[in-house]
Amino acid sequence: MRLFFEVAYKGTNYHGWQIQQNAVTVQGEINKVISTICQQDINITGSGRTDTGVHCEQQFFHADIDSTWSLEDLQFKMNSMLPFDIAINSICEVNKESHSRFDAISRTYEYRINTKKNPFLKDESYYYNKPLDIPVMNQAATLLTHSEQDFECFSKIKTEVNHFRCNITNAEWKKENDILIFNITANRFLRGMVRAIVGTLIEVGLKKITIADFAEIIASKDRTKAGRAAPPEGLFLTTVSYPKDIFK
Repeated sequence: MRLFFEVAYKGTNYHGWQIQQNAVTVQGEINKVISTICQQDINITGSGRTDTGVHCEQQFFHADIDSTWSLEDLQFKMNSMLPFDIAINSICEVNKESHSRFDAISRTYEYRINTKKNPFLKDESYYYNKPLDIPVMNQAATLLTHSEQDFECFSKIKTEVNHFRCNITNAEWKKENDILIFNITANRFLRGMVRAIVGTLIEVGLKKITIADFAEIIASKDRTKAGRAAPPEGLFLTTVSYPKDIFK
């Protein structure tokens, strides 16, 4: 049967989600544990990938399991064997054709900037104490949500994709006490896209570039025109959404 697993992890100690040789990854750790429990080689398929040091509050992966374990016992056993910074939050059965990556209809990320030095947030936020003009940054962010657009300017240069078009439905900054939070939702994201957007919007907030400049960067489709990528520790994948009819 095909199962969907909901997973959360702290990315500090991992070279991202995707399995790779000579590196510790989230997918690699889960593959080892689930294969050991089910006594068969299982390669999980994730709803997407995260880079080194990026965190995740909700990610999904699917696997085809031939096992007598109940879903509750499988979840308990996986959590007891996985490192403490990886947690399986739920498991459910889905239709055989369901795919954790291709069936996802939207993904939401948050980027968190801590404006006050806090040792307890060192690995879970970007410490940045220069004053930023949040209203102007939000004005620029609205340019991201004009229906489907080509965002090659915010994509890593060496990436294997068929196109650079994404439909961003929400992009907004808000402040909660000492934390600035950028929330962004889209049908898909390019590699390094959110961190590049955040880095460029920070330049808007510093008045280094104008809203008009930001629009020109999008139109240029040129990564060298955009700002540097914000550090990975501030980025969280928070939500992945699916149509209800894929679940049994």
